[in-house]
Amino acid sequence: MNWASSEVIGILLFLLPGFVTASIFYWLTSHPKPGVFERVIQALIFTVIGRVITDVFKELLMSISTLEENSLLIKNEAYVLSVLIAVVLALPFAYISNNDAVHRILRCLGITKETAYPSEWYSAFSRHPDCFVVLHLKGQRRLYGWPEEWPSRPDEGHFRIAEGEWLIDDERRPAKGVSAILIPAGEVEMVEFLDSNRNEETME
Repeated sequence: MNWASSEVIGILLFLLPGFVTASIFYWLTSHPKPGVFERVIQALIFTVIGRVITDVFKELLMSISTLEENSLLIKNEAYVLSVLIAVVLALPFAYISNNDAVHRILRCLGITKETAYPSEWYSAFSRHPDCFVVLHLKGQRRLYGWPEEWPSRPDEGHFRIAEGEWLIDDERRPAKGVSAILIPAGEVEMVEFLDSNRNEETME
């Protein structure tokens, strides 16, 4: 039992940098967290990438010091370095995912038509960052305004709409004295994105 416990602890310590990278990645993106098995696979992949970078830095450290590879100081520094690299490694992966960087290039090359975003909903808001919107709510109500915040998924969260105006037929009725309106995502049936250069003409 002690042998099994030590083996499990050793495996967890080995995968710890990968788990750190994966955790930070999901903190910084809107991708849903996968199941346990997928998380272990991701942790293993991130661990391998981090291990390669760590080994390079360890070689550099040994080349500028008189310590041997089996030195306790070298081992401790390498472990701490692997965790630090795991933290830093998550940042470019999160940036690439949040900005659709790699998929944009692949789409231009005709390799894929997919995006790096977790859903079409998230993609639509990411591609229209400077647009006023019209929210079509249940009960045939419509709200026009500037989306300061919006949910990552259509089934949860809230919209925070600034400069809100209720649209009744062809008339616009500003919400006077209101700095922002919070709308549950579940109340929204459709979202219109207005041309940022022509939203005033469109709504008049």
